Amino acid sequence: MSIVVTGATGHLGRHVVEQLLEKVPADRITAVVRDESKAADFAARGVRLAVADYNRPETFDGVFAAGDRVLLISGNEFDKGRVAQHKVVIDAAKAAGVALLAYTSAPGGMTAALVDDHRGTEEILLASGLPYTLLRNGWYHENYTENLAPVLEHGAVVQAAGEGRISSASRADYAAAAVAVLTGEGHENTTYELGGDEAWGFAEYAAELSRQTGKEIVYNSVPVDAYTKILTGAGLPEPLAAILAGVDVSIAKGELVVSTGDLSRLAGRPTTPLADAIAAAVKG
Repeated sequence: MSIVVTGATGHLGRHVVEQLLEKVPADRITAVVRDESKAADFAARGVRLAVADYNRPETFDGVFAAGDRVLLISGNEFDKGRVAQHKVVIDAAKAAGVALLAYTSAPGGMTAALVDDHRGTEEILLASGLPYTLLRNGWYHENYTENLAPVLEHGAVVQAAGEGRISSASRADYAAAAVAVLTGEGHENTTYELGGDEAWGFAEYAAELSRQTGKEIVYNSVPVDAYTKILTGAGLPEPLAAILAGVDVSIAKGELVVSTGDLSRLAGRPTTPLADAIAAAVKG
């Protein structure tokens, strides 16, 4: 029996594998990757590698075995039909008779177009009859803290979220929840709504950036159309810009506030404060 992590060299996948290595023997972990060279460090520590691609169903033949626990990390190729990609993994897992398939989804109350692929995947997973866990991950701190250069350059946080608030957490926090499910018991056929312990708004985010950098950073809330144009002007493809702008609409509506406490309960600790994520980014 193995714990299998797809997308294992991605931002979230790396955190999951690293935390699994703290809890289970390396030879019980299988990292599914598209490029074996990017997982050389995992292989050197004894993690088993499987090379497979969501876009090539045949590559998943033999990746899973009966009794495996699988984490399906959602793909990030928005233009390649993510539901079909995810179905490839679900079908292969069902054929193999895995014991559990956990899927990284999106908050249940979110209405932005971003969630359409997630809901479609959830429907396929539930219809498959596989024992499942839905990890409905909220927003990541790193969605903002990893791209501070333009904010610091212009002295402004520009979003289309109004006074909306976000229960974000770090990728490491969400990874800890996934690891708890993959290594624990009693998570079958369960849905977890995951978010940080403390919700925050962009005015607070700008104020914290100002405090930590010594620069005056303001929050400018702009209309959705204007924000979309800003994103496309920065080089984002129009479909992706529209998706991200839609997320801000959801934030403005309060749809990214998650108050279940599921994330800190699964992680076994409080979630990472936004100020800590900012501090790490500023230092880094």
